[in-house]
Amino acid sequence: MEAPWGWLVVGVLAMSLASTVTQNVCQAPPGRDGVAGKPGRPGRPGLKGEQGEPGAPGIRTGIRGLKGDQGDPGLPGSPGKMGYPGPSGPIGAPGSPGLKGRKGNPGNINDQPRPAFSAVRRNPPSSGGNVVIFDTVITNEEGRYQSNSGRFVCDVPGFYYFTFQVVSKWDVCLSIMSSRGGRSVRSLGFCDNNTKGTFQVVSGGTVLQLQNGDQVWIEKDPVKGRIYQGPEADSVFSGFLIFPSA
Repeated sequence: MEAPWGWLVVGVLAMSLASTVTQNVCQAPPGRDGVAGKPGRPGRPGLKGEQGEPGAPGIRTGIRGLKGDQGDPGLPGSPGKMGYPGPSGPIGAPGSPGLKGRKGNPGNINDQPRPAFSAVRRNPPSSGGNVVIFDTVITNEEGRYQSNSGRFVCDVPGFYYFTFQVVSKWDVCLSIMSSRGGRSVRSLGFCDNNTKGTFQVVSGGTVLQLQNGDQVWIEKDPVKGRIYQGPEADSVFSGFLIFPSA
């Protein structure tokens, strides 16, 4: 271990001596700059710098640039005003039939309308024209026969039966007339020729379907329309409801 330490001491002394000798020797003047070396290899990219200040507005050249990329969708706008209703659509198909309803309460026949009348000709007015007026009422249930005009006025739509028997000693023609919707209609006509001058009866009857407000009466022919009037025989006009319309 002593030999290495001896060599170390000798080395330090030699270096100190050399430094002293060099300081005492005259130095030569500095040499010229050498030739520039070759460019070194590119360095690594530096860190991203901070965002700079906004630049000055560009000069407008008058040339329109290319269309930029589509931006992000904006926020939804406020709802607009309600428009006008559109036209009505076509009528839909009929729906399915509903369920059968419950059975109703039994009806009362006394609550059903029962118009019926019968009237004879005793002292008719002379101002009736061709209408045969049966002025004396025998029956007028519901009060639908008018003895002053000789007309029955329908108040319950349905099917009615009308009949008449008229006594005469002369040729006579009679018709059952009705008004439907304000228009007079001749339903049936009956005639009888009397050459002997004795009492004869002209009769007729029919079933008519009437609506509310329709009227029925007997009308005589202007020429052959003479009717007997006296205590020996009566002429009668009758009618009644068979059943109301559904």
